[in-house]
Amino acid sequence: MTGALEVGLVAFVLACAVATALLRDVLGSIIAFGAYSLGIAVIWVFLRAPDVGLTEAAVGAGIMTVLFLLTIAKTVRPADDEVLESVDLRALAVSLALVAVLSTTLVALPAVGDPGSAVASDNVTDYYLDNAYEETEVKNAVTAVLAAYRGFDTLGEAVVVYSAGIGLLVVLDREVLG
Repeated sequence: MTGALEVGLVAFVLACAVATALLRDVLGSIIAFGAYSLGIAVIWVFLRAPDVGLTEAAVGAGIMTVLFLLTIAKTVRPADDEVLESVDLRALAVSLALVAVLSTTLVALPAVGDPGSAVASDNVTDYYLDNAYEETEVKNAVTAVLAAYRGFDTLGEAVVVYSAGIGLLVVLDREVLG
């Protein structure tokens, strides 16, 4: 069940990426991009990185979609009726070659939830589980890791999200309210 769901999710993300690149209608392309970002956010959650998934959903699907929509509101829509862009075959070949090269690394990755993976069997994981409650005095191990052990990483992610939010508020204030 989970395998079929993961394959379906990857197919959804790939379809959204292709639609984003090929659609001539900018609004349709922005919607496809927002769906792509949401799919990537769900993939991050499947990979047990909900903090990264939340950042992707907030910045990629939320803030970027609003900024793109504000941008097309300021532009003129083309009058032609073509739905899809023409494809540059050389660029497509280079892209497919890059995907093929990057795909060769997939076989080196452990399966999600594999008890023999480095994440599950690493000494760091055991250390976190054995000491997180006592050292951090936090009642949730995930919160302890995110807020205490990986605090600078989490701070960096929070800075990205808040910076994007402030940027969006500045643009909205300038474009919509003022």
